[in-house]
Amino acid sequence: MRNVTPSKITMLLNPVIIGLVMLGLLVLTMLGTSFYIIDQTEEGVVTRFGKYLTTTGPGLHFKLPLGIDKHYVVNVKTVQTEQFGFRTLKSGISSVYANQSSESTMLTGDLNIVEVEWIIQYRIIDPKAWTFNVLERTATIRDVSRSAINMLVGDRAIMDIMGPERNAIEAAGTEFMNETFRGYGLGIDVIAVKLQNIDPPGGVQEAFDDVNKAEQDMNRLINEGQQAYNAEIPKAKGQAEQHILEAQGYATERVNNAKGEVSRFNLVYDEYKKAPEVTRQRLYYEMIEKVFKDDKGTTIIDRNFNNFLPLKDLNSSSETQRSR
Repeated sequence: MRNVTPSKITMLLNPVIIGLVMLGLLVLTMLGTSFYIIDQTEEGVVTRFGKYLTTTGPGLHFKLPLGIDKHYVVNVKTVQTEQFGFRTLKSGISSVYANQSSESTMLTGDLNIVEVEWIIQYRIIDPKAWTFNVLERTATIRDVSRSAINMLVGDRAIMDIMGPERNAIEAAGTEFMNETFRGYGLGIDVIAVKLQNIDPPGGVQEAFDDVNKAEQDMNRLINEGQQAYNAEIPKAKGQAEQHILEAQGYATERVNNAKGEVSRFNLVYDEYKKAPEVTRQRLYYEMIEKVFKDDKGTTIIDRNFNNFLPLKDLNSSSETQRSR
């Protein structure tokens, strides 16, 4: 038996060790590239040999290793924001911003210059389209947004932009951007467009502040007048309705009284026709009783009464008071 030296053994083992190491590395590489994890706010777009294969949801997923299958993680739940005309350098209680005048300076419809800052908020709704259809996605979003706001600002007067047309610009901008992005197949949905600061150039700032103050005073006076109108008009209408109801009630009462008097007269007339003298006498007595009902110092006697000597009571309080 030939002698086997240690050097020869080492030479024989080296290829085996190298092969085992390479095999282990290959196994680890295959294991490391054969699965992926998708978060709850994300979706995964999977390709095989560079061609779209499927879209996967949250969880652990397996794929073919060694680059045969590739996956792209797309955040589809988070609302993303793009800022225009300014940049947030530091956020917090005391936020720090940097102005971007190249984006914010615009020309209005009445040929004034205005500084407009705004943001857009969007969410990815089609991960496949977001991954493959457009190469420069962020640049496309910013270019379309700037084009939309410049167009809308250029169609309006500066005072309208700074006042009543803000909401209209935001709504029209959202609609225009979504329509454009759908045409591009970008796979996003613009949730909102929010105008931030809208200011005239620094040289005319004071004049615009005076105009804004005047408009605010005008609106305040209009609101005060409307408030006074709302307080007085219903009150006047209520009083008018009350007077009308009182008049209607009074008219109804008079009519009912008149009808009652007519009925009473008809009944008395029927009795009068049966016994004229008796009825005439009773009516006379009722009239005398009604006329002198509240009188205390009058004595009524028959003018045809004879042998009667009228006397005056001088001791009565009324006569004593008169004599004084």
